[in-house]
Amino acid sequence: MKELLIAIAQGLVEDPSAVRVDVDEPSEEGTVVYHLHVAEDDMGRVIGKQGRIAKAIRIVMRAAATRSNGKVSVEID
Repeated sequence: MKELLIAIAQGLVEDPSAVRVDVDEPSEEGTVVYHLHVAEDDMGRVIGKQGRIAKAIRIVMRAAATRSNGKVSVEID
């Protein structure tokens, strides 16, 4: 899952080497939180107009987690 998020983010940004993902331990409900970090100049590219790209990233990650019977949440830091 972490690799999927990194691949998606690196495809969107100008500085792929700055992409970093931190993973929190699963919560009591079983939700794993992924924290996506990108360069300051690339924040707009990852969030998109009105948050559309960020929303799409979250949907793809949730769909991938559902296939493996998991729950995920993506936060863009």
